[in-house]
Amino acid sequence: MLRNKNQTKQKIITAVGGLLARDGFAKLGVNALAREAGVDKVLIYRYFDGLSGVLRSYAESTDFWPTPAEVITQDLGQPGDTGSAQIIGDIMVNLARALRNRPLTTEIMAWELVEQNELTNILFERREQWALNIIENYAFEHGQVPADLPALTALLNAAINYLIIRARTTPVFNLVEIDTERGWQRLENMIRELCSSYFSRP
Repeated sequence: MLRNKNQTKQKIITAVGGLLARDGFAKLGVNALAREAGVDKVLIYRYFDGLSGVLRSYAESTDFWPTPAEVITQDLGQPGDTGSAQIIGDIMVNLARALRNRPLTTEIMAWELVEQNELTNILFERREQWALNIIENYAFEHGQVPADLPALTALLNAAINYLIIRARTTPVFNLVEIDTERGWQRLENMIRELCSSYFSRP
C-alpha cells in the first residue's frame, strides 16, 4: 500500500513538471494535472492538499532544481586549498551544467518570464531559499560574505538562466554558440575569470 502511494505521488509530481513545461501555468489545474498523471483528482487533495502542495513538492525535487551537492563540489571549509574565487566559480559553473541537464526546468523558467501567480511564486521562493542556503554555507565557513557577492552571483545566475532559455530557439548569442559544448566552455571560462577578478580586487 505504501509503495503504491509513493508511486502515485511521484507520478503526480512528475506530471506537474511535464504539464508546466508544455502548457505553462495558465492551464495548470487539478483536473488537467489528474489527466496528465492518469489518477483520480481526489488523490491530489489527499496526498498534497491541492495544487499548491504538488508545486511545493515539485519545487523541492531534484527533477526541478539541483541539490547543493551537485553544485558545491569543493569543501567550503578549505579556502586555503581552493580559494574563494575557485569555490564561487565552481558553484556557478556547476549550476549552469545542472540546469542545462534539466530541459523541463528550462521550459518552466521560460514560462515564468511571461506569467506570474501563486504557483510561480512557489518556485521562485524555492530558488531564493536555495541561493540563500548556498550563501549562508559559504559565510559559515569563511566568516563573512562580501557585501556585493550576492550582486555578482545574481548577475552570473541571470546570465546563465537567460542564455539557457535563449538556447532553446537561438543557436548563437553575441557570436557565442550557446547550443554547443564548445560555446558553453567559453562561457564557463569567462565565469571563472570574472570570479577570479572579483576576489583579486584590493
